[in-house]
Amino acid sequence: MTEPTPAPAALIAHDLVRSLGDRRVLDGVSLTAAPGRRIGLIGENGVGKSTLIRLLAGTDRPDSGRVERPAELGCLQQELPYPAEAAVADVLDDALREARHTLAELDRLAARVADAPEDAELLDAYGRLLQEAEEKEVWDADRRAGIVLAGLGLGAIPYTRTVGSLSGGQRSRLALAALLVRRPTALLLDEPTNHLDDAAAAFLEEQLRGLPGAVVVASHDRAFLDAVCTDLLDLDPALDGPVRFGGTYSAYLAEKRAERARWERRYAEEQEALTALRASVDTTARRVAPDRGPRDTEKMGYGLRAGRVQSQIARRVRNAARRLDDLERAQIPAPPRPLVLAAPAVVQETGTGDLVELSGVHVPGRLAVGDLTLSPGDRLLVTGGNGAGKSTLLAVLAGRLTAAGAVRRRPGLTVGLLAQDTEFERPERSAQQVYTAVLGPARAEATPLSALGLLAAPERAKSVAHLSVGQRRRLALALLVARPPELLLLDEPTNHLSPSLCDELEEALRAEGPGAVVVASHDRWLRSRWTGRVLGLAAVHRDVPPPPG
Repeated sequence: MTEPTPAPAALIAHDLVRSLGDRRVLDGVSLTAAPGRRIGLIGENGVGKSTLIRLLAGTDRPDSGRVERPAELGCLQQELPYPAEAAVADVLDDALREARHTLAELDRLAARVADAPEDAELLDAYGRLLQEAEEKEVWDADRRAGIVLAGLGLGAIPYTRTVGSLSGGQRSRLALAALLVRRPTALLLDEPTNHLDDAAAAFLEEQLRGLPGAVVVASHDRAFLDAVCTDLLDLDPALDGPVRFGGTYSAYLAEKRAERARWERRYAEEQEALTALRASVDTTARRVAPDRGPRDTEKMGYGLRAGRVQSQIARRVRNAARRLDDLERAQIPAPPRPLVLAAPAVVQETGTGDLVELSGVHVPGRLAVGDLTLSPGDRLLVTGGNGAGKSTLLAVLAGRLTAAGAVRRRPGLTVGLLAQDTEFERPERSAQQVYTAVLGPARAEATPLSALGLLAAPERAKSVAHLSVGQRRRLALALLVARPPELLLLDEPTNHLSPSLCDELEEALRAEGPGAVVVASHDRWLRSRWTGRVLGLAAVHRDVPPPPG
């Protein structure tokens, strides 16, 4: 009888510290990802999610701390580790290499067992390899490869196609497919749902839930986190360091609010105690021991008694001062102000009548929409797959793209557009300087960038060129909400935003307001909670063949 194969080892991080430049990104982070657990890394941009993934993968080294890794660890890389001339078939062959090797080794051992059926050591080796093959489903690997490619939207791509001819999104999906086909013991994923449509994201969720090993994933996709994760590690600042929550993203939201309330309450109570103790020390130190002069009959013992009282008071002062010093050294830090969208309104007052009317609008190969009217107070969500024309429709509504058909806008209508690609004319300026220059000093002073809750103080002082993609998006959003338009157009507004900030933005968008808001989004969490109108766009037949990818 063969012994069972040992369970896959856990992925364990011990007290990881990592600094980038003069900023400590991770400060003593520990993590255990046991087989069967799927841990989501969440938090504000810049808190270290991607850094932690790189440390776990071994592609970056911690300043201190260590990582214990299973023998088979797979990590989704930003770029495929294959030359541009490699074919899709080469990528799949590499992903299937271990499974095919296992099958060949099983055949070899089976032949040896047939020749020596009494060899206990040989039987044991064959049994262990057989169990490993069954766990990894190696007999089904080639068929699984086809299923995975189809599930991720790559089924129609010829295997002879080269990696260099694929689009960036297709390369990302091919890298993800290779990992799913290989089925390593533990899996590390950084934003895996980027470039996935609804069907592909749902397929990925099903695949990950079926893996027996550990999964650690950094993601802003709230629907994905809710569907996949058994645990969440919140890297945002917390009272006792990073907090691990057991359960779904929905459960995390409720616990996160409760945890924040506990921190604020403990901080307030401690500050109240410190204030009282400081006052006590100050008052006691100023006291003088008898506060009346001695009577004639007391003069002999007065000095002795006064000395004893003064000594007692001095001792109490020293003890109280020592307690105050200890408490001040160990006091709870103030809860950092969370980044929240603090704009008073996202759209401004409008006049009467419709804002925009479209009729028979058509952009060859990109957009076809019948009649569409936007009125004050409208909240419209535009949905559709990649290539359906969501961004094109927003560009037409904004007046940045000419389309066939009838487009009527109310005279003097103010329109604001948050595009997917955010660029600024003077990227060498700081975020605060750009904000002031675009709005003008008076408007910037009336609605300070610091009051909007979208950029922290260090980010406001950085040059725009050194901001992350998400930070530049938040600066662009700040410019829009600081001077609310009558028609606000948002193209994938939750891209590159933390889950908590996405929640705040959606709350602001749902609020009733005088102007109109149009949101184009593939965000499943946003769409599932949308309460306004919905316009679904279908892909348009292209008049000319698109470029590869």
